[in-house]
Amino acid sequence: QVQLVESGGGSVQAGGSLRLSCAASGYTYCMGWFRQVPGKEREGVAGILWRSGRTYYVDSAKDRFTISQDGTQNTLYLQMNSLKPEDTATYYCAAMRNSDGYCARFRSSEYQLWGQGTQVTVSS
Repeated sequence: QVQLVESGGGSVQAGGSLRLSCAASGYTYCMGWFRQVPGKEREGVAGILWRSGRTYYVDSAKDRFTISQDGTQNTLYLQMNSLKPEDTATYYCAAMRNSDGYCARFRSSEYQLWGQGTQVTVSS
């Protein structure tokens, strides 16, 4: 099984940037970034097919966030630019092992492994 460890969270002012990293080991079909605020369900942000590199984004992340991978190092990244206060959340790296799943769905139940989360706080 893969193990996921996120890093790169922090506090920034609106308009700033952060790059999140997720170190993974083992095979995975798809990896994604999710975020969650207290009292709400986790929501998808971006996903990537590990083998092909095809990427997917939710509307709120398009044109601001970029998901990428370093296959050699088995590392997943999320570059976040033009951050807004509404981006404040705990961000999680997740791995999907079942190819019947679909990255673009951003369905939490289709991801089997999760990191511990890294906090992103954007102040106005």
